[in-house]
Amino acid sequence: MSVKLYRVDDRLIHGQVIEGWVPELKINEIAVVSDAINSDETRKSIMRFSVPEYVDLFFYSVEEAAERIERKENEDKSMLVLFSNLKDAYYTLSKIKNVKFLNIGGIHYSAGKNFSLGKAIFLSPEDCQYLKMIDALGVKIEGRGVPSEEPTDILQSIR
Repeated sequence: MSVKLYRVDDRLIHGQVIEGWVPELKINEIAVVSDAINSDETRKSIMRFSVPEYVDLFFYSVEEAAERIERKENEDKSMLVLFSNLKDAYYTLSKIKNVKFLNIGGIHYSAGKNFSLGKAIFLSPEDCQYLKMIDALGVKIEGRGVPSEEPTDILQSIR
């Protein structure tokens, strides 16, 4: 197995992921890393209905995610790992060896997220700190909703 994409998107599974990234990267496994989702059977069921039947869907807590993802490395699968926020992404990526790349697809506006990078990425000061910490891990960070878009350099925008 190889992780084809690590992505932060607060909507997690939606059209851009299923119609854009899954076919483009030939994904056959999706891992959702979220304590809130992992403990919510209703939300997990809704997500299962959104995923094509040829794609396996897994839910991991933040604590277990790195170990579970690394354990799957020898399987012949292509995985997409989804996070709903930068904090969970940082804590997971800091425990996984050789992560090269993180895609930021969408972090929507909410209270305290006053720094805007386009229409779909809004950051709080805490988010900016997590981005810098992820960068310090050696992970390249880009902003891009779908594969056909030109990526934006998120870090360049927050420095």
